[in-house]
Amino acid sequence: MLKTLLTLLGMLLALAVHADSKSELRTRNEQLLARIAAAHGYSAEQMDRLRALLLGSPYMGQGNPDITVHADSREACLARSEAAPAPYPKDEFEKICGAAYMAPLYDPAKESAQQARACIDQYEFPDIPCEYPVVWVKAREAAEVCSALGKRLCDAHEWEGACDGALTAPDYRFDLAKGMGDGDAVARMRAAHNRSYAADARWSYGAEFERGVCAQAGRKSASCQGGGYGQCGSNTYPTGDFPACHSPLWVYDLNGNAAEHMNLPLRPAQMASTGSTELGVTEMKGSWFIFDTYRAHPDWCRWRAPFWHGGRVMDAHSHANYHLGFRCCKTVKHDSSSE
Repeated sequence: MLKTLLTLLGMLLALAVHADSKSELRTRNEQLLARIAAAHGYSAEQMDRLRALLLGSPYMGQGNPDITVHADSREACLARSEAAPAPYPKDEFEKICGAAYMAPLYDPAKESAQQARACIDQYEFPDIPCEYPVVWVKAREAAEVCSALGKRLCDAHEWEGACDGALTAPDYRFDLAKGMGDGDAVARMRAAHNRSYAADARWSYGAEFERGVCAQAGRKSASCQGGGYGQCGSNTYPTGDFPACHSPLWVYDLNGNAAEHMNLPLRPAQMASTGSTELGVTEMKGSWFIFDTYRAHPDWCRWRAPFWHGGRVMDAHSHANYHLGFRCCKTVKHDSSSE
């Protein structure tokens, strides 16, 4: 009898702790929503949609509040950033992209920033300098958040172009994917793609991998032996905390901090960049906050990953974890009369 009572008390205590944790996550997400509204000036309708998505998830946020220990403070990052002017043409970028904190995607060898057909968030979502990345987000949720804010999930080649410094033509090799299951199609397309770019591999900040340049000196929680929400803290840095960690197109934290969801189309009708809402399969891009000490996989700009935790982007059960976030892209429409 005593043993049963102790077991019940333990269960009740665990439930109480869980409820407190969820309450704290909601409080922090409400505070984050206020900062997003102030930084971006989204409409009331957009903020309502974002609030429903963020607060409707049991895990999405800037990390489990109970165990996350961020590698630097927002306050320290803000103090440094406010002391230095933006090193890129901020006003010009905002005019081209029609939004704050977005960078034009283009090929500098062939065109100007003003000719960009797409823009990408300069920082990991919530796309605000010195904010922690939002993690524990499913690929589907990432796509829905981007859509709610008038943007879209990036295609894999757009992320790669932002990192490498030139948006080039897509090379998805759809011919290799015909008649195949998703996993086999990704494997064949990936192999062809990686062979094409391996000789010219580079990182967002330069031609060689370097430690100390990006937000990669963080540590995993001691209890994190797998990927559970209760064991793994999202011990990320504030976005933009490492000023040298940017690409030639002025996109930050493509290496380090959070890995990022992208859309990998397996056929032309799944390309977000051409207006499709069907979307393809999940693609995880970039490295994350422990890579200075543990390089879990290659992380050069145009490297495409295996079909890790693979599935369709819009699958309700698409993957989420403690070091995985996202950023959004946006199609830029030009006045044809001015071209």
